[in-house]
Amino acid sequence: MIKTIVLAGAALAISFSSSAAMSPQIEHTLIQVCKAGASNNTFQFNRTMKDYRINKKRVFPRLVCNGESFYNFAVNAGADKTARKIAPYNQGTVTIKDLAALKSNTDLYVINY
Repeated sequence: MIKTIVLAGAALAISFSSSAAMSPQIEHTLIQVCKAGASNNTFQFNRTMKDYRINKKRVFPRLVCNGESFYNFAVNAGADKTARKIAPYNQGTVTIKDLAALKSNTDLYVINY
C-alpha cells in the first residue's frame, strides 16, 4: 500500500515538474522576438513575426523580456520604431477616482483667472 502511494506521488511530481518548464523551441522563438523588438528594424521585426507566426494580440501583452514588458523593453532599448508597432497591444491602466465622494468638511480652493 505504501509502495503504491510512493510510486503515485513520484509519478505526479515528475508530471508537474515537466509541465512547468517551457519547451526549448518556444523559448528560442520568444528570444528571437525579443531580439527583433530591440533591433529598431521594422523589416526584421515583421519578418520574425511572420516566420514564427506570432499572434500579436495573444503574445505581446504577456511577453516579458529581461524582466520588463515587451513594450517597455523595446522603449528602454531605444527601439522607437518597433515600440510604435507594439504600442497598440500594450495594456494600459485605468484608475477611477470618485470626485463625488468628498468629505463635507474638506475645503475646496477655487481659483478663477
